[in-house]
Amino acid sequence: MRDGRPSRTADRVALRRAAHQLLDRPLVFEDPLAISLLGAEQAAALRADPRASQPGPYARFLRAFLVVRSRLAEDLLAGYVARGLAQYVVLGAGLDTFAHRNTNAALRVFEVDHPATQALKRERLADAGLATPSTLTFVPVDFARDPLGDALEAAGLDPARPAFFSWLGVVPYLELPAIRATFATVALATRAGGALVFDYGIKASRLPLNQRLVVQAFAARVAAAGEPWLSAFVPEEIEAELRAAGFESVEDWSPERLRARYLEHRADELALGNAGRIAVASRPLAPEPATRDRA
Repeated sequence: MRDGRPSRTADRVALRRAAHQLLDRPLVFEDPLAISLLGAEQAAALRADPRASQPGPYARFLRAFLVVRSRLAEDLLAGYVARGLAQYVVLGAGLDTFAHRNTNAALRVFEVDHPATQALKRERLADAGLATPSTLTFVPVDFARDPLGDALEAAGLDPARPAFFSWLGVVPYLELPAIRATFATVALATRAGGALVFDYGIKASRLPLNQRLVVQAFAARVAAAGEPWLSAFVPEEIEAELRAAGFESVEDWSPERLRARYLEHRADELALGNAGRIAVASRPLAPEPATRDRA
């Protein structure tokens, strides 16, 4: 998303989510629209040879993490929606398809991303013949420069009502001041209740040597593409930052916990590494206003 160009990372993530639909059984994350958002040429190439898009011995680990984090985010969202939440904000939406799979007319979706990436998505949607649903609002934001709170308010997010935020695949590309600013903004936007789910990279010093080398190789690849990783944490640091921002509850999803929930007893090659973690920060939902019985 540099120099007005759409994020290459968004395209790579979309390709891996789409490859999951063809390569892995059972599906961890079912997304029938994933391939449509790749563009005709890339979609045709993927269908012709799904494995060609997933080179290298570690592709399955990255693919697993991408689909597990999306599945967890949507599972958590569903729990909040069942309790009446009606605002969902997708920070760094990329080529996410939830808004087009959503069947709940009461759930309003706000997709936040760099204007260039959103322009690419609109083009892909048009090529695929997918109309923008009335429940979807695009919110153009550069996380490193633009005030997120102002953009969300202008787009119509109601801070007096609960909201759920997902922020997947963005934190590693930001420096700490931008991350802190987003934490604070989301904490304020969820003062009526809700949650933030996001993933982050573990500091290399906390990883075994073999996994550290894998992470360094991936870091070199994304840096060469012009989108370097700028941050990494340990769970204790993340919890401290979130509580300082105003979240009452912080839940850590380790690789072990994610495997137990989504990847147990698989017969295929899909497997999860140890370099990525997911955090869920929440604020309690405000109680429903009391009503008086009418005589």
